[in-house]
Amino acid sequence: MIEGELVMNEQAKQYWKNYWNGSPAPENVSAWAFGVDEDELADLVIKGIKTATCSAYDEYVAGNEALPEEGEYSIILDSKEEPVAIIRTFKVTVMPMNEVPESFAWKEGEGDRSYKYWWEAHERFFRLAMKEIGKGFTEDMPVVCEEFELLDVRDY
Repeated sequence: MIEGELVMNEQAKQYWKNYWNGSPAPENVSAWAFGVDEDELADLVIKGIKTATCSAYDEYVAGNEALPEEGEYSIILDSKEEPVAIIRTFKVTVMPMNEVPESFAWKEGEGDRSYKYWWEAHERFFRLAMKEIGKGFTEDMPVVCEEFELLDVRDY
């Protein structure tokens, strides 16, 4: 996953095992932190405000990574790489950035949740991301939009 995938550490593995409480756990799980302000965005997920995220399609291509899939589980990590929540992706859509609907911007839960805020924040982020992989930003660049449900919040 482009957001900031990490190799699953022991804490994340134990959290995943505990979540399933002895039942067979699905194997399609990854552990990652959001690409910008990991703690703030993880907190929005925990509060049920952030139920979506998006990333640049070209980053997956450049990194030779598979796109996220519906039904995948993720362990959300904070800035200390500690697991804080488990989510399950239920919808993945690839579309031009300038066709992302206002309803999706709201689901991302960031800032004032307006489309204007979403656009400005993502344009800044994607300009940097595209530069890092030797590409330029365009308003119609493909983005991978994921919607997810919160399954669990880790008890400390």
